Amino acid sequence: MKNKYLHLLAKEYPTIMSVASEMVNLSSIRSLPKGTEYFFSDLHGEYESFLHMLKSASGMIRKKIDQVFSKTVPAVEREALANLIYYPEEEIKKLNDGGMITDEWKRLTIYRLILICETVSAKYTRSKVRKRVPKDLVYVLDELLNVTDDINKDFYYEEIINTILDTGISESFIISLCKLIQSLAIDKLHIIGDIFDRGPRADIIINELMTMHDVDIQWGNHDISWMGAACGNYALIANVIRIAMRYNSLDVLEDGYGLNLRALAVFAGEVYKEDDCSLFYPNVLDDNIYDPVDKALVARMNKAITIIQLKLEGRLITSHPEWEMSDRNLLPKVDFDSCTINIKGKDYKLKDGYFPTVDKDDPLKLSDEEAELMSVLANSFMHSEKLHEHIKYLLSHGSMYKICNGNLMFHGCIPMNKDASYSELNIAGKNYRGKELLDRIDELVNDAYFGRNSEDSSYARDFMWYLWCGPKSPLFGKDKMCFFERTFIDDKSLHEEIYNPYYHYSENADVCENILNDFGIDKSTGHIINGHVPVKIKDGESPVKANGKLFVIDGGISKAYQEATGIAGYTLIYDSHSLSLAEHKSFIPGEAEHTPTVKIVEQMSRRVNVADTDIGKNLLERIDDLRMLLNAYRRGDIKEQ
Repeated sequence: MKNKYLHLLAKEYPTIMSVASEMVNLSSIRSLPKGTEYFFSDLHGEYESFLHMLKSASGMIRKKIDQVFSKTVPAVEREALANLIYYPEEEIKKLNDGGMITDEWKRLTIYRLILICETVSAKYTRSKVRKRVPKDLVYVLDELLNVTDDINKDFYYEEIINTILDTGISESFIISLCKLIQSLAIDKLHIIGDIFDRGPRADIIINELMTMHDVDIQWGNHDISWMGAACGNYALIANVIRIAMRYNSLDVLEDGYGLNLRALAVFAGEVYKEDDCSLFYPNVLDDNIYDPVDKALVARMNKAITIIQLKLEGRLITSHPEWEMSDRNLLPKVDFDSCTINIKGKDYKLKDGYFPTVDKDDPLKLSDEEAELMSVLANSFMHSEKLHEHIKYLLSHGSMYKICNGNLMFHGCIPMNKDASYSELNIAGKNYRGKELLDRIDELVNDAYFGRNSEDSSYARDFMWYLWCGPKSPLFGKDKMCFFERTFIDDKSLHEEIYNPYYHYSENADVCENILNDFGIDKSTGHIINGHVPVKIKDGESPVKANGKLFVIDGGISKAYQEATGIAGYTLIYDSHSLSLAEHKSFIPGEAEHTPTVKIVEQMSRRVNVADTDIGKNLLERIDDLRMLLNAYRRGDIKEQ
């Protein structure tokens, strides 16, 4: 087998010289500083804030500008340069409209951008930089970035820049330079769940991620809800529509994915025309981008899909007693005559008692009209090309967890019992816990989408709903989702959702080290990186827990959480020198300054090189293979071509 492999390798490297050259190349790469990794979590559809974080590299581009120019360029000009790098087309248009772009401005700007580009590309090979450059500018930028003779450098720059100005490509060249800086600033991007939720346009976020060169995603429960909806799970279709109605995020449904809600609007307008649906008016966090919304109609649509969702969820719970969720099947417990519900032996008055589509004798039965409506909605979800393009991207680039460079990333939790042992979850008759549970769920998620019509995939599609809100779901991490109680009952004691014991025990360093060990990670240097639970900075809570073994990086990028957290999101940044946390300010479009506060949370004992990373280990294996081929050539076992 080894000889066969070496003969295949010889086709790629047919001579001793080609083997030696590649060994030198790979060894040189291993000696470079590691690229900068960025960790984001809980984006919740907040595309404007997230795109700004990407374009600015969470404040690191501004930091590089200050490093290079703090002594020579005034602060106002450094800020203008940063904004140009983040939004080159917009800023150039603004400057052109104001008649502020001169040849001198172009010359100075190109010069400054080249210096920043040199700084952010310093840790990369020339070939890696070249791959990020637009093809028609490769030669020019390569020349500008790699002048080594300091004596002739200024003259050389001047000649090239003059030619750029003379040929009329200066503005497009500046735009390309800005985008190259953006690209080089982020070497690897980790998204730790919940791209979707109440924010306006998760689809725009995924469109942007799809343009980036190295992205991995750890699914969150909101992502799973959309993925399950795309698989055809009726309860999750109802769920994502309801959340969009609740938070006035219709744009993502209609304009993002082309999902037709007309049938729901007609149904709701007819069935609830005598109902003011006052409990169901949208909570407006963002104005709709494209179309003004009839809030009264949305309220009726919200109520209609809410009742349907309660029925569909109840049917799933009934079909799967192994989930042990009968306490969540609340619609059959309603006394529709007195408009009350009995929970744990106590009667509670419902805030809304108008249920025209509910059969008192069979509350979980869909009316004929509801069944037809769900068929229409499901057809729209199943045939949305853009939605399925995005779901396939989430599947190909995503997983339940990711191990990278000694860091374990997952969105929610490792379900635990009260004694800190891993809790077991029954899946299709077999119990799973810890790492094997996450691995099994990973298989089920893929089967739900790609298995299509098999018996196993039918179960997997049902299970997607459990992942959304089940008590032992690693992605949910609470004992229950009080969806019914929050909607229909005033008593706030019924709204409490108790977090899984993991969230208590994970603050203990020993517990975190045990988890790292179970996943095959060196517990002395490894970290767990979590999202899902917003960190309440304003109450004194720290995102760094368990003596630095755990980072919780949900800082509230979603507007709904910013009052509780006191900030507008976190970015964890892992470069060759340190692990740092960027605390973001609320993003207001049009405001010039959004630079976050960046704090080092762990200083590396020495600079981390590529050799210390997963890629470095892979390169070493490649070098070892090449060395075997080199020896085979020298022994004459394989002939040079």
